Amino acid sequence: MGGTFDPIHMAHLLLAEAAREQYHLDRVLFMPSAKPPHKDSRLVSPAEHREAMVRMAIEENPWFVYSDLELCRSGLTYTSDTLKTLHGEYPDTEFYFIMGADSLFSVDAWHQPEKIFQLTAVLAGNRSEVPLERIREQIEYLRMRFGGTVSLIEMPDIAVSSSEIRSRCARGCSVRYYVPETVYRYIRKHQLYQ
Repeated sequence: MGGTFDPIHMAHLLLAEAAREQYHLDRVLFMPSAKPPHKDSRLVSPAEHREAMVRMAIEENPWFVYSDLELCRSGLTYTSDTLKTLHGEYPDTEFYFIMGADSLFSVDAWHQPEKIFQLTAVLAGNRSEVPLERIREQIEYLRMRFGGTVSLIEMPDIAVSSSEIRSRCARGCSVRYYVPETVYRYIRKHQLYQ
């Protein structure tokens, strides 16, 4: 599971846990990206803060594992490159790529999307703002276009986003319960997003 995690929040964790449970995953790797191509890197919090928050958020779940693979890579961070690296290091491992429904509607415009669908099964969580029928249509479209496996993760609708959390912090509003308590305290201690 990749992303900027700026910050990691409860919907990320619920998505990962639902995927792990429903698809019987041995573990879920959380990989903060260094320089995502679709975001202005000047607007992304420093890697050390994002890494610390991810580590705190997942530390008590034995199936969740932190990976710095993407943070250690120079240049833009592409999912297709990450998957190639993982397959090279672990050739006998079956990989799943966990994403939210918002990414499901943009993945066909990512760098080498055909490689993503060749190298991994895609698991997509629903989002409350996207009707379930529309998500199913997109899954079918991606299967037809790229082949491979694309499956839906059943989970409760939680309308929480990192951008909303940053906005709430900037306005001086509480983000308690949007993020794990340890992450909440970290954000306050370091005065992030103000």
